[in-house]
Amino acid sequence: MTKFLIGVVTGIVLTLLTGVILVFSLVRLGGEKRPSVSGGSTLVLRLEGEIPERAPVEFPLPFLEQQTPLTMLDTWDILRKAAVDSRIKAVILEPRGVAIGWGKMQELRASLEQFRKSGKPLVAYLRSPGTREYYLASAADKVYLSPEDLLDVKGLRAELMFFRRTLDKLGVQVEIEHAGKYKDFGDTFVRDKMSPETREVINSVLDEIYGHLVDTLAKARKKTPEQMRAIIDDGPFLADQALAKGLVDALVYEDQMLDDLKKRAKLGEIKKVSHRDYAKVPASSLGLEGGSRIAVLMADGGITRGSSSGDGSSDDGIGSIGFNRMLRRIADDGSIRGVVVRIDSPGGDAIASDDIWREMNLLARRKPLVISMSDVAASGGYYMAMTGDPIVAYPGTYTGSIGVVYGKANLKGLYDKLGITKDILTRGRFADVDSDYSPLTEPARRKLREGIDNTYKTFVAKVAEARKRKYEDLEPLAQGRVWLGSQAKQRGLIDELGGLDRAIELVKKKARIGAAEKVTLVAYPPKRSVFDLLWGHTPESVLDGKLKGLLKTWQLRLWAQGGLMRLMPYTVDVR
Repeated sequence: MTKFLIGVVTGIVLTLLTGVILVFSLVRLGGEKRPSVSGGSTLVLRLEGEIPERAPVEFPLPFLEQQTPLTMLDTWDILRKAAVDSRIKAVILEPRGVAIGWGKMQELRASLEQFRKSGKPLVAYLRSPGTREYYLASAADKVYLSPEDLLDVKGLRAELMFFRRTLDKLGVQVEIEHAGKYKDFGDTFVRDKMSPETREVINSVLDEIYGHLVDTLAKARKKTPEQMRAIIDDGPFLADQALAKGLVDALVYEDQMLDDLKKRAKLGEIKKVSHRDYAKVPASSLGLEGGSRIAVLMADGGITRGSSSGDGSSDDGIGSIGFNRMLRRIADDGSIRGVVVRIDSPGGDAIASDDIWREMNLLARRKPLVISMSDVAASGGYYMAMTGDPIVAYPGTYTGSIGVVYGKANLKGLYDKLGITKDILTRGRFADVDSDYSPLTEPARRKLREGIDNTYKTFVAKVAEARKRKYEDLEPLAQGRVWLGSQAKQRGLIDELGGLDRAIELVKKKARIGAAEKVTLVAYPPKRSVFDLLWGHTPESVLDGKLKGLLKTWQLRLWAQGGLMRLMPYTVDVR
């Protein structure tokens, strides 16, 4: 009886919630108009949290809609519109708690620098800023900080966590086989400290990103790199220390910053326009779009088999079946003259990666194609890009990781501690190769090595063919090693350093569209509403999608599926 009542109550609550969402949606659809932007307006660009490549689910409820992040393409579009919009007289940048990688950071900062060429004031007002926020703010004409705030700029660090000793205590044995000495995905389970290879790579990443950070900040603040390194060594800074070191221009409260901006921009008052409202201003209304249509396809997240959803995407990764369906839809669309595939993926399942690679190559035969790499396009994310078309990446993009890994957990020791036993009956020599109740035998390990080594050779061969290199010349650059975009460019693994602007320029050239001709960008997959999840074909619930983003369940699902993986060996988050 209790369960029945709980079911009834749950049904009533869900029905009411659905009704509320439906009412708000109908009101929104019936009354939504273009935002009104009056002359002499100031755009307030608040950059907070994650900034995804793919558009997240839209909720028609106002208090939820305000929490939905804009995409990288949205943000890029906002700044290019503001640069030519005569109604926008200035931009206030307010970065806080930015949670993105250095590739996206470089895209945002380049977009801010491009906006400055319009001659309009760009000021940054910082609240509790860290290194990421300060890096973005340094692109502004003036940088303001609250008088009692802290500038938490003190350099970079990388931390790796290892669970070997914990798993030993639990009686869990994780066995890893990999092709490539740098393909150390499983090290976090089988080691208690970095391998020499991992230390080599992480140190090279830190050196490259830190060098870029120092040079960028030094140029922005009119100092030498040596001076900036010495300044950073003294961080973090109290507000007055930051001012004394020349890292900020003034210590003021927000109202004082606005008064200063009024004088600089010669405005009678500050008429604020939020970036969310301004994002709804059509680019076509400002003369930024033309008749030629360019598809911008977002490949965002881990690569897994399956997912028959219409757009091949969910909040937790790239499903090969649906994603390939979307590639075919773009190929069949006669109005699309070129395609930019925007990849932000550490890789994933080897078979799924190969399926997508095939469909990407079929698309490349029918449409001019350019690859634009975001924060990470590594392992399977790099594999799918091997069409032979131009590849553009940021200096801070994580890419490469050309390798293969297989892992399984032997839980017998844990089962023994818990009093659990298993009886296993088999038919077939290797029927229990993936059992969690026994370790790998040497014959089983050799059998696995056959598949791993064959998959690795295929990976390297396809990269060599796409990059027009000999196998023996390319293979030393593989070995599962992660490269930054700047390092990959030097080694011929990518073609150019740059972002969306450069990728669009290249695809226009390939499509024989004039350099000065305006184009209309069409985002794939299109934005999704909550109704697409509730009544459409997307196999996920609204709440489950939010939890998956936190738990990275695509990785758990990937390991549960078993099989070989082209997966980046670790997640790199340089702070």
